[in-house]
Amino acid sequence: MNGDFTDFIEVSGLLKYDPETISKIYQKNPKRLLKRLWETLIPIFAYIFSVGWDKLTGQLKQERNARLRAKQLTDLLVELGPAFVKAGQALSTRPDIIPVILLEELSELQDQLPGFDGNKAMELIEEDLNSKIDDIFLSIEKEPISAASLGQVHKAILKNQEIVAVKVQRPGLREQITLDLYIVRNIAYWLKNNIGLIRSDLVALIDELGKRVFEEMDYLNEAANAEKFRNLHKNNQMIAVPKIYKEITSRRVLTMEWIDGTKLTNLEDVKKSGIDPDKMIDIGVQCSLEQLLEHGFFHADPHPGNLLALKDGRLCYLDFGMMSEVSRESRSGLIQAVVHLVNKNFDKLSQDFVKLGFLSEEVNLEPIVPAFQDVFINAVEEGVSKMDFKSVTDDMSGVMYKFPFKLPPYYALIIRSLLTLEGIALSVDPNFKILGAAYPYFARRLMEDPDPELRESLKEMLFDNKKFKWDRLEDLLSNAAKQTDLDLEKLLDEIINLLFSPKGGFLRNEIIESLTNQIDSIAFTFLKNFNNLLPKSIKLNINSDNNNLNDLIIYIEPFKNFLEILQKVPGYSMDIFLKRIPRLINEPYTKEMSFKIAKKVTEKGVVRLVKIAAGTNI
Repeated sequence: MNGDFTDFIEVSGLLKYDPETISKIYQKNPKRLLKRLWETLIPIFAYIFSVGWDKLTGQLKQERNARLRAKQLTDLLVELGPAFVKAGQALSTRPDIIPVILLEELSELQDQLPGFDGNKAMELIEEDLNSKIDDIFLSIEKEPISAASLGQVHKAILKNQEIVAVKVQRPGLREQITLDLYIVRNIAYWLKNNIGLIRSDLVALIDELGKRVFEEMDYLNEAANAEKFRNLHKNNQMIAVPKIYKEITSRRVLTMEWIDGTKLTNLEDVKKSGIDPDKMIDIGVQCSLEQLLEHGFFHADPHPGNLLALKDGRLCYLDFGMMSEVSRESRSGLIQAVVHLVNKNFDKLSQDFVKLGFLSEEVNLEPIVPAFQDVFINAVEEGVSKMDFKSVTDDMSGVMYKFPFKLPPYYALIIRSLLTLEGIALSVDPNFKILGAAYPYFARRLMEDPDPELRESLKEMLFDNKKFKWDRLEDLLSNAAKQTDLDLEKLLDEIINLLFSPKGGFLRNEIIESLTNQIDSIAFTFLKNFNNLLPKSIKLNINSDNNNLNDLIIYIEPFKNFLEILQKVPGYSMDIFLKRIPRLINEPYTKEMSFKIAKKVTEKGVVRLVKIAAGTNI
C-alpha cells in the first residue's frame, strides 16, 4: 500500500508528459500496474482474438461484421476509461493508420462519462483553492450539469452575485491517465515491432496524445488558451468567449463566466430564440477559417456542446482544453494546395503534401499522382463550392492508408475540427458544403494576402499556358465578394501588383496590343475625317466603313474585361479605379509599355502611309 501511495504522490506531481519518468515510476513498484494490466489487457486481447478469428474465417470481409467489430471497439474504449477514449479519438483522425470503417465508428466516440460524487468535487475545490466553499461562493450546485472524461461542470453564484460555471477535474484523474498512457504506449510499442502492417509510428502518436492530454488536464493552461482566443477575436463582434476568473482557477478547478445559450443542434430552440441557424453556421465557418488561416491558433474540439447560439446573435465558444497551432508556412501551404487542386495540377498537389509534412521527401510520388486524380477529378469538375468534404476525406483516407502517408498532428486536428463543424452545419442545412462555405475565404486570402508564396499562387491560378484566365479572376472576385469584410481597394491594389509583376508580362502584352490597336483606330478615324474635308481631286484612297471613336481606356480589351468583373463586386465605384491612375502612370513597367506602344503605333502608321503613297486601297 505504501508503494502505491508513493506512486500516487510522484505521478500527481507530474505536470508535463514525460514517458521516461512515468516508466521509472511504475517499474519501481509494479503492483498497481499489474492490477490495471489485468483490467485492461484481458478485454483487449479478447477483442483482438475475436477480430482475428473473424479475419481467418472470412467474416471480416462482410461490411456488416466489420462495422459490428468496429462498434464493439468504441464501446470497449469507453469502458476502459478516459485515456482509452482519448486514444480512440486520436485514432479517429488518422486515416493513414486505420481503415475507413473503423475510422467512421471511432469518429462517433463521445467524450462523455457519468459524473462523479458532488461531495468529492466540493472537497477537491477546497483543496485546490485552499478556501472553504462558503468563502468562495454564495451558492454552488452539488449536482453537475454536464460531465466528460476529464471532469464535470457545476453551476455556482459568486459573492458578488455573478453566475459562474465551475469545472472540476475527476479525483485521481492524473494518476489514472498516466498509468493508462503507460499501458497504451507499451501496447503501441509491441504492435509497432510485431505487426508489419502498421507503417506509422504508434509510439509517437501516443506520445503526442499524452502531451495533449496533460495539457488538457492543466486548467491553468486552458484558462490561458481561453484568454488568448478571446484577444485574437476581440474585434469580431459575432464571437463570444466566457470571462475567466483567474483568482478562483487552479490546475484542477476552472471558474468561468456562466453563458446562457442554445446548442446549435437544438434547431427548434435556436429558432424560438429568434436566431437564424444558417447565420450561426456561417459565423462558425468564418471563425474557424480565421483561426486556421489567419491566427494559426484554433479550437480543435468544436462539438455541439462547445458551440452555443446566444440571443444577441453571437456564437459562443466553450472549452479551450484542446487547442492547436498551425505555422505560417503550413497555412500558406494549405492555400497553395487548394490552388493546385482548383487548377487540377495533381503533380504539384502531391509536392504540396511533401512540403506540409504528409509524405517524406524519399517517397516516390509517381503512383500517388493518379491516385489523387481519381479522388479529386470529378469533385473539381463540379466546382470546389459543390465538393462533398466528407466524401473527399473518406476517399483520401483510402489513399493515405494505401500509401506511406504520415499525418502531422495539426492536420489530424484540423480535419476533426472541420468534419465536426460540417456535421453541426448539416443538422441545420442538409445541403451544406463546408468547402463551398470556405472557398470565399480562401479566395479573399489569395487576393489580399501579401505573402510572397501566396502572390505566386495567385499568378499560378490566373495564368494558364501563358494565357490570362479571366474566368478564374471572375470566380475568385465573385467568391471573395461574399466576404463581408472584403477590402475592395486593397484587392484592386493586389491586382495592379499582379499586372506589374514579372509574371504579369503576358497580361501587359495583351494591354499593349489592345492599346496599340485602339490608338491606331483613333488615328485612322481622324485621318478619314480629315480626308473627307479634302477636295475630291486630292482625296486619299481610304475605305469609308464606319469606325466610331471609342473611349481609350474603357474599350481596351483587358481593362474592359476587368471592369466588367469589378462592377459586379458590391461596393465598386469608378472612383476607386480612377484614384489609382497616378500609381499606374508612375509604375516602372508603364514607361516600358509606353515605348512599346509608341513603337507599334509608329510602325502601323508608317505601313499605312506607305500603302497610301503606293495608291493601295486601305
